[in-house]
Amino acid sequence: MRTPGFTLLELMIVLAVAALLAAIAIPAWSAASEAAGAAAARSALQSSFDLALRHATASNARVVLCPGTRAGCGNSFDWSGGWIVFADGDGDGRPGSGWAHREPALRGQVHLRSTRGRRRVVFRPRGGAAAGTNVTFTLCDGRGPGKAVSLVLANSGRLRRAPAKPAAALDCMAPA
Repeated sequence: MRTPGFTLLELMIVLAVAALLAAIAIPAWSAASEAAGAAAARSALQSSFDLALRHATASNARVVLCPGTRAGCGNSFDWSGGWIVFADGDGDGRPGSGWAHREPALRGQVHLRSTRGRRRVVFRPRGGAAAGTNVTFTLCDGRGPGKAVSLVLANSGRLRRAPAKPAAALDCMAPA
């Protein structure tokens, strides 16, 4: 008389099929997660620019965006750890006791780097970004440098997407 159950061979076949399905599904899920993280970072950056521009024009004050915390701006081109948006009423380039907004660190392996020489973006009270030239952000993630994009902020405050230059994409992927 045979007892009900699985044989060792049947169990091995089920485990092999499960391992095969996991080998296919995990990389696809990981890539989708990184793409979603990069999209969220782009959206947060655009929202911060919109918020800064609106606040600058409504309050007739300079508004600064920079990588850092509520305590102040970091001296870095790496915005991956989050950024702060604050009204700079006294013109010292540091957050005071007034209005401020903080974006948290980017999730996963998503990185955001600004153009060398541009550690902050300042919006003028009459609208638009100050400092003369566009600033370019390179946004990359764990999918590799081939998926990196450039986000170019014009002096008008408009953000546009462009293909990332290969050197900027590789720099974005490197540890900060």
